[in-house]
Amino acid sequence: MLLLSSIGNTTTVSWFFVLMGLLGGLVLFLYGMEKMSEGLKKSAGKRMRNILSALTNNRLVGLAVGAFVTMVIQSSSATTVMLVSFAQAQLLTFGQTLAVILGANIGTTVTAQLIAFKLTDYAFLMIIIGFALTIFSKKDGYKYLGESLLGFGILFLGMKVMSDSMHPLRDYEPFINIMKDLENPVYGLIIGAIFTALIQSSSAFTGIVIVLAQQGLLSLGAGVPLLLGANIGTCITAGLASLGATREAKRVALAHVIFNTAGALIFLFWIPYFVELVRWISPVSDATGMQKLAAETPRQIANAHTLFNVSVALLFLPFTSLLSKTVLKILPVKENEKALEVVTWHLDDKALSTPALAIDLSHSEVGRMAKILRRMLRAIIYPILHDDEGVDSTHKHLTAIEGIEMREGKIDFLDEKITNYLLKIGKEELSEDQSAEVFNLISIVRYMEAIGDIINRNMFPLIAKKNALKDNFSKEGQEEIALYHAKIYKQLERLETIFSENKLKKAKKIIQKDLKYADLEAEFKIHHLERLQNRRKESIITHELHMDIMDNLKQISVYITEIARSTIGVR
Repeated sequence: MLLLSSIGNTTTVSWFFVLMGLLGGLVLFLYGMEKMSEGLKKSAGKRMRNILSALTNNRLVGLAVGAFVTMVIQSSSATTVMLVSFAQAQLLTFGQTLAVILGANIGTTVTAQLIAFKLTDYAFLMIIIGFALTIFSKKDGYKYLGESLLGFGILFLGMKVMSDSMHPLRDYEPFINIMKDLENPVYGLIIGAIFTALIQSSSAFTGIVIVLAQQGLLSLGAGVPLLLGANIGTCITAGLASLGATREAKRVALAHVIFNTAGALIFLFWIPYFVELVRWISPVSDATGMQKLAAETPRQIANAHTLFNVSVALLFLPFTSLLSKTVLKILPVKENEKALEVVTWHLDDKALSTPALAIDLSHSEVGRMAKILRRMLRAIIYPILHDDEGVDSTHKHLTAIEGIEMREGKIDFLDEKITNYLLKIGKEELSEDQSAEVFNLISIVRYMEAIGDIINRNMFPLIAKKNALKDNFSKEGQEEIALYHAKIYKQLERLETIFSENKLKKAKKIIQKDLKYADLEAEFKIHHLERLQNRRKESIITHELHMDIMDNLKQISVYITEIARSTIGVR
């Protein structure tokens, strides 16, 4: 243990206890922030589900959404990692993410503002109330509120521990001199960037800066370079998330680095003027000396943090299109046949900690599954009704039969991957509604896999059966099969829209149309039997084949309707 004594003073500084208090307080701070974030995400619940639909090409909307999401999850790094996931999953284009990144930097300033209010004296009160709500409340809403409040209290308890551990340093001249050296902008920028990269939380580092300021150990002139460095250091998280990801995801991470680094470097050259502006808009204390510094600087640093991020966002917002073109030149589009790859497009394990968003990603992947089934159903009818294999409508170098075989492999793969992903979500802490939705989605995936089996195992062999007959359907019979197939195909189109665009009215329409199409199938069956009674040669020869086709299409319709009913019940 290292004990340091000041001359003519019995006060000693134990670096062991200082560091233990600082690190212990930091751990409490980070844990409290995580706890508060989890509670806020759960209480936001279904409102978080609509965030993606709000992300349009409107820059101001994207800015607001980025700020809101970051206020909820209390981390601009986490928001950017989420954007990397969404770009990877093709839920967002690169251009749509740019304004959101700028908004995320604004949202993270809320934490600093709350810390500057000096609520540390009420930390235990928040912990007590939060714990009581979490343990004794029967309603999920109150439990989530309690979890948020508990995390908030632990966060401020961590602040208090850090503050108390640093108190002896107020009289330790060597440390005070080190803090004065931080007024060198370049030195402060580097320290802020390195420390934030290590702990991967700009909010936590900003909290430490404010704690130093609360003890009168840090001036605003020294605090601003540290904040600028923190904005650069926070980019490391998004950079790590983009490793091994698609080029679209790498573009998001690169844009984040460009925004934060350029903003910090621009402000670096006019820190003295920026400091004067912040002092002008911040409250003034009547205290003197170190007490004045301790009273004024925490609020000034919080205001500087907010003013900097808002200014950078407004500065760069009009130039997002230009930045998009620049990044695309650095990381240009590469042509590839992704559509032929047997991979998941939307599932991302990084989103599992936010169940509402992970469930949304599952919906998008299920929507892709519906699209594959639709294309399989479209392809299967041509070689049955005609004498050649036909060409795949999407991949012209494949025959219709090859396209069906390729997509059957995808359906089996997605059945396994989506189900496993949903089971992982089920292991997270979910609300009752979310649990019901997860396990209902598992059933929906099984229904979809069953549709794929009907097309591949039941209808696919009918192609060879038709070719063996060496005869064709009657004109009326062929028209009826084609028409009924078109109706069921339309049902699959509606099903795809439910999941890809979240349009529940399509589910209701599927159920309404099911009755109509059941009557149509019965009517066509009567017409076919009448042709048999009239001894129509084509109808007699193709009777078994005709009935097999209609029965399989009817079974597909039944599964589609069951999926639609399940979707209405769960969403």
